[in-house]
Amino acid sequence: MDLCVTIKGVSFLLQTGMGILGNTVVLLAYGHIIYTEPKLLPVDMILCHLAFANLMLLLTRCVPQTMTVFGLKDLLNDPGCKVVIYAYRIGRALSVCITCMLSVFQAVTIAPAGPRLSRLKPALPSLVLPTFAGLWLLNMAICIAAPFFSMAPRNGTIPAFTLNLGFCHVDFRDNLSYVINGVAVSGRDFAFVALMVGSSGYILLLLHHHSHQVRGIRRSQGGGAETRAAKTVVTLVILYVVFFGIDNVIWIYMLTVAKVSPVVADMRVFFSSCYASLSPYFIISSNKKVKAKIMCTSQQDQPSADTQESNDK
Repeated sequence: MDLCVTIKGVSFLLQTGMGILGNTVVLLAYGHIIYTEPKLLPVDMILCHLAFANLMLLLTRCVPQTMTVFGLKDLLNDPGCKVVIYAYRIGRALSVCITCMLSVFQAVTIAPAGPRLSRLKPALPSLVLPTFAGLWLLNMAICIAAPFFSMAPRNGTIPAFTLNLGFCHVDFRDNLSYVINGVAVSGRDFAFVALMVGSSGYILLLLHHHSHQVRGIRRSQGGGAETRAAKTVVTLVILYVVFFGIDNVIWIYMLTVAKVSPVVADMRVFFSSCYASLSPYFIISSNKKVKAKIMCTSQQDQPSADTQESNDK
């Protein structure tokens, strides 16, 4: 195994391991919160679902990618490729859509009350689950073409207009289907990114130009929870937009060539998965509920270890 393959394999392994661990910790923390508290705030429900979508993305894309880099072959047959690629496309789509949803919901939460918002704000908790269902249905419909073009790798020359994922091939067969798929996916992503950037910009304007109103909202709703949540949301959006930009620069390049190099495809996978791997650690560090549950668990484990040590003595 040469140095380049080793570096690539270690990079994917670290990214995958860190991402799966971080998102699993966030999900377990929220599972405990749901068990101990009567209900979750809309932002917490969205963050929990975001961690699930990111975990789904990592399991269906980065895990087989890492195994392929280290030389494991024939991981999946044709039906397996169809299921994995479809699940990955949905997980990736949900990641951008739920981040957008998080930004929009937070913008509505901290916006000054008006005739329309005074009715909308109390209804936010009841809108979260229907919005989740709508996003799932939307992305399942948009991504439905992916399984039809997915197949296990074949021996011999890779046809033109084929995305070589290593463990699977996505063969679009002709330039038209290749471009239509790319435009549909990119169009959806750009629409949600534009919406999340707009709502995040609105949040920043509220925090900067209307500090007195924001402080009034904070006092009336208890502490600075809304402001802290708003800053968390804006940072997550910035994090997503940075990696989304790198991902789509590579994707646009891939749309312009007939045969895509595996190195280019690997670079796109790595950068497109960075958000899924890094975002849970930012959630853990900035969300007091999640951090408190993790600290509480670690403190509960510590006395048990101390008791066992004293018994041994």
